[in-house]
Amino acid sequence: MHELSLCQGILDTLETESRKQNFHRVRSVQLEIGALSGVDEEALRFGWEAVSPATLAAGSVLDIVRIPGSAWCFDCQDTVQVEQYYDPCPRCQGHKLQVNGGEQLKIKQLEVE
Repeated sequence: MHELSLCQGILDTLETESRKQNFHRVRSVQLEIGALSGVDEEALRFGWEAVSPATLAAGSVLDIVRIPGSAWCFDCQDTVQVEQYYDPCPRCQGHKLQVNGGEQLKIKQLEVE
């Protein structure tokens, strides 16, 4: 379950930023998670509940925005949406694709005090 270590990394980032930007509490965290990131949303929420108590993010709301996967199809010469790696192009069923979106996990927005 690598989501637990991802949650710890997010908390480490929040603690670093709290020192830089002088906030002491995180009320909500909005994350963007790409469909191709390999992150299990349920496991991430479980991990957040496990690591956030007794931190500046205790009781915070975790808001997850899913970002679809996208790839450039060399046959269609267009960007298409994909749900997982090695999916064929939904238009031409070709496999000459280069992923160009949906792999990210990033902190998009914070509500802090």
